[in-house]
Amino acid sequence: MSRIGKKPIAIPEKTTVAVAQGTVTVKGPLGELSRPFKKNIRIAVADNHVTLAPAAETLENKALWGTYASHIKNMIAGVNKEYVKRMVVEGIGYKADIAPADITLKVGFSHPVKVAIPKGIKITSDKGVLVIAGIDKELVSSFAAGLRAIKKPEPYKGKGIRFEDEVVRRKEGKKTA
Repeated sequence: MSRIGKKPIAIPEKTTVAVAQGTVTVKGPLGELSRPFKKNIRIAVADNHVTLAPAAETLENKALWGTYASHIKNMIAGVNKEYVKRMVVEGIGYKADIAPADITLKVGFSHPVKVAIPKGIKITSDKGVLVIAGIDKELVSSFAAGLRAIKKPEPYKGKGIRFEDEVVRRKEGKKTA
């Protein structure tokens, strides 16, 4: 039994949730999110609450119950307050240039790396700190993880792209006699 799935999800003011043919649509002050779900879990909206229940008691349904509840909570939270990831580009000569459609990273390679910015994400840059914001938690997090994967922080000098709250475990370099 899912502890997360059992609890009803409150719908705040100025937010509407609609369920139609397995697709949940959430509209709020910041925008609209829509996501298809399997029919294994019954999703009902009543009295400013969303409730979920498995259609049948199977192992897969028990696993999806809490997952779907978390997805719907994240959608409701996202249309009311943006998700923000802050990333640090650290290293001598390392920088990020932001254009309207893409971001160009100069992170120690022989060439600059261009990455297309997905629709629904806003990026700002300020002195080596990238601020990635959007209403879709999954999109913001996966884009930030993709940027980090381009140049992970290395353990000797800490150069690379890392999350602002990430701690890089540093190694000791070569010792001189």
